[in-house]
Order: sequence, then structure tokens, then C-alpha cells
Amino acid sequence: PPGTRSPHHLAAAPHLVSTPRSPSPSSPILPGPTILTSRSTPPTPPRSSFHGVVTAAALMDPKSPDDRPEAAAPQPLEWRFAQVFGERGAGEDVQEVDIISAIEFDKSGDHLATGDRGGRVVLFERTDARGNASRTELERQDYSVPRHPEFRYKTEFQSHEPEFDYLKSLEIEEKINKIKWGQTANNALFILSTNDKTIKYWKVQDKKVKRISVMNLDTSQSADNGTTSSSSTSSSRGLPNGGSSEKSYNCANNDLPFPPGGYASLRLPVVVTGQELNPVARCRRVYAHAHDYHINSISNNSDGETFISADDLRINLWNLEINSQSFNIVDVKPANMEDLTEVITCAEFHPTHCNTLAYSSSKGAIRLIDLRQSALCDNHSKLFEEHEAPGSKSFFTEIIASVSDIKFARDGRHILSRDYMTLKLWDLNMDSGPVATFQVHEHLRPKLCDLYENDSIFDKFECCLSGDGHRLATGSYR
Repeated sequence: PPGTRSPHHLAAAPHLVSTPRSPSPSSPILPGPTILTSRSTPPTPPRSSFHGVVTAAALMDPKSPDDRPEAAAPQPLEWRFAQVFGERGAGEDVQEVDIISAIEFDKSGDHLATGDRGGRVVLFERTDARGNASRTELERQDYSVPRHPEFRYKTEFQSHEPEFDYLKSLEIEEKINKIKWGQTANNALFILSTNDKTIKYWKVQDKKVKRISVMNLDTSQSADNGTTSSSSTSSSRGLPNGGSSEKSYNCANNDLPFPPGGYASLRLPVVVTGQELNPVARCRRVYAHAHDYHINSISNNSDGETFISADDLRINLWNLEINSQSFNIVDVKPANMEDLTEVITCAEFHPTHCNTLAYSSSKGAIRLIDLRQSALCDNHSKLFEEHEAPGSKSFFTEIIASVSDIKFARDGRHILSRDYMTLKLWDLNMDSGPVATFQVHEHLRPKLCDLYENDSIFDKFECCLSGDGHRLATGSYR
């Protein structure tokens, strides 16, 4: 029945900044982000090993903050094309595994992580940060200069592989559902990534490249030239290690040429550490076998030691250093599944209070819980929901009220929530209703019947706030 449908079958919408646009009446309604570009055609960037497409749009203020009067109305924002990574060539088909399914900035904004349906995680780093700038560049930045951030490819790694659950005869795809950044330590980056069932904790750190040198064979030369380096040559006289000047011994694959008669002595390889740095990703922990349903959310705690993972019916609390057990803190599964009326759609920790978290449900409610109250937090400390006006309830009311995403503001005072039709801003000190409501899909209300027939009404959209809390962003149809 409407409102009780499990949301885990829906495709995760990319966390891209977009603006709502009405779908064309002559074309089918398809979910997806609106990619913001400049008015002019941007130059084609060079190809890279990254297969997905990431488009960056820079938000520019027409005037610097020093030039704007405090009482003046805010100036209209202007979006400009900034960068694109992994743009496909003309006539090249989009592969299913290359479609981006998750994207996340870290708190500093200096690093960006993307995950795709092929289970890969690709990292980008900001190149125009003040910490990496020269003295001349820092002097230029003493006054406000409107410029967009620039990113470059850092590294990528295979986070998840396809699996098969033999007990349930269920295939587990490798698609990345969520990515969350952890706290940095010792110049290392920490990332949590998850698919439908398994969460992995990754450490990415720059390592000095080690090479093997002082060898008899010169591995840099191919068998085609038939020559060796001066350090690898020897005389053709009789050799004590069994070599013979009458025969020429070569490798089986002819990749490494031997001098006639072999080598006079055998040198042991020496490992030399160079000054070149190369980012290396290493999986530190794997958190598995804790969810019966598909994982829809993961969130790091501000204490830097724990995180939560949520599926349709449960929320588990993990310690980053312990992957053998987790603690179930929220369980909405009824004794009889026929009595199920709502499911968990999203969960997130408070940005500064390590004992507080919020989770949303398919009935449009947001519950705030305090971990200090009890071990099993079935009873919430606050409930945020907006009641429908009498007589306005319809067949689609519960479906479009389902909250697909929630985000805390950086100050922890407000919560931003997204349902199918609206974007709502809540104040933690006022649970009577949202302080602001933004209509996103109001133009689709007359088409709810068509959206229900093709299952588009069950699409999920994400939302986010800017670092200063003054801007909101969400997804829509293109």
C-alpha cells in the first residue's frame, strides 16, 4: 500500500547541486541531476583514467563581501562552468558501471570523493588552497578575487566487488551507496564507503615509491634492442657460476637479454626509496553481516571514534576500531511484519554533539534521539513533522511525504529535509513545524497519477547546505 513501500529498491541520486526544471511534456520524466554549465561552450579537457563524469560549477558573488552594504539585499548568484572530469568522447556509450552513485566533499572542501556503480571510489584534491599557495599567491589573496576552486585527480581504488549471499540466494551488487569522510590524522585521509550490505573503512596516504636497483639485468630495456647496460655486461670467458662462453642463455619470454656466457657474479637486488610520493589506499576495516536490509545511510560521529549505519528497519552503532560487533540502537521492526507502517529512510549524527542523532521515516517524520537516555533508543526526545490540513489528504499524501534525505547545518541548530515535493528547514528548538518550506516539484502535482504509474513518485533526492548555512541545494528532474 502507499506509504509502506520499502525505499531500498530506488536508485541513489547523485549529490549534485542542481536547480528544478519542468520536464518536457513530449518526453518521459527521467530522474537525474541538472548539471550546471556556463553559457558558452567550455573547452574539452584532456582524457583521464576516471570514467565517470563530474561537473563542477562555481558559485560566484558579483561583489566582494567588503563592497556590499550590510543592509542591502543579497545579490543574485551566478553559476559558471569550472571543471569537468571524465568527459566521454563523441559516440562513446555510457557504461552502467561508470555512472556516479555517490559524491561527497570533506569538511574542509579541499577533497572530493565519488563512487560509481562499479564499486570504484575516485578522489580529487583542491589545488588552489591557501595552504599550498606560494608567497606571491598569498599576497594576491589578501584582497578579494572572484575565482572558482580548482581540483585535480588524486587517486582511485576498487572499494567493493560483486558478492553473493548463499544463505539468502541474493546477489549483492558493488554499487557505492554512500561515502563519508572521516577525521584526518598524520596527513592521511580516512573514508567510509558502503554498498547494500558491507561497509569498508579506507586509509589513503602518500607513500614514497620504492624501486629495486643494483641488479644484474637491466629491466628497463626490452629484448628488441638486444643490448644491456654497462653494469650488466661481462666478458665472454669461462664463468664460475656455470656460464659458458659458447652458448647464449635467454629468458623464456625473451624479455630480459643475457650476455653470452652469463654473468660473472650474482648481485642481490637493493630496494631504494625515492623522493616521489604516490597515494596508496588501504582497507583498514570491513564491517559486514549486520544488516538484513539494504544500507541507506552511514554517518560519522563528532567524537572520531564511532559511526552509525542504517537500513530500512534498524540503526547500528559501530566503533571504528572494532568490526566484529555493533550495537543496535534503533529497531522499528514490528513482531508481525504485516503491522509495518513506516521505514527508516535516512540517519545522521549531530555535527558537534556526539550523543545526538536524527533519523527520518517514510511517513515524513524526523526523530531526534539522545544516546544518553537508554541503550535502545526506541523513544525519541523530539519529533519533527508537519501535519496535513483537514480535508487535504489524498491517495498520494503519504507517498510524497516520505523524507528521502536529511542534513544537519554545520552549527547543529537546523535540520534540512527533502521529500518528493518540498525542501524544508527545521529549527531544533521549535518542533511545531518547519521554519521555512521551499516548493521544488509543485508543478508536478497535477501529474502525480502518471508519476505513480511509472514509479517515478518513489524517486529519492538528496539535499545539502553551504558551509555558512545561507544556501541550500537539492536535486530535481532534467
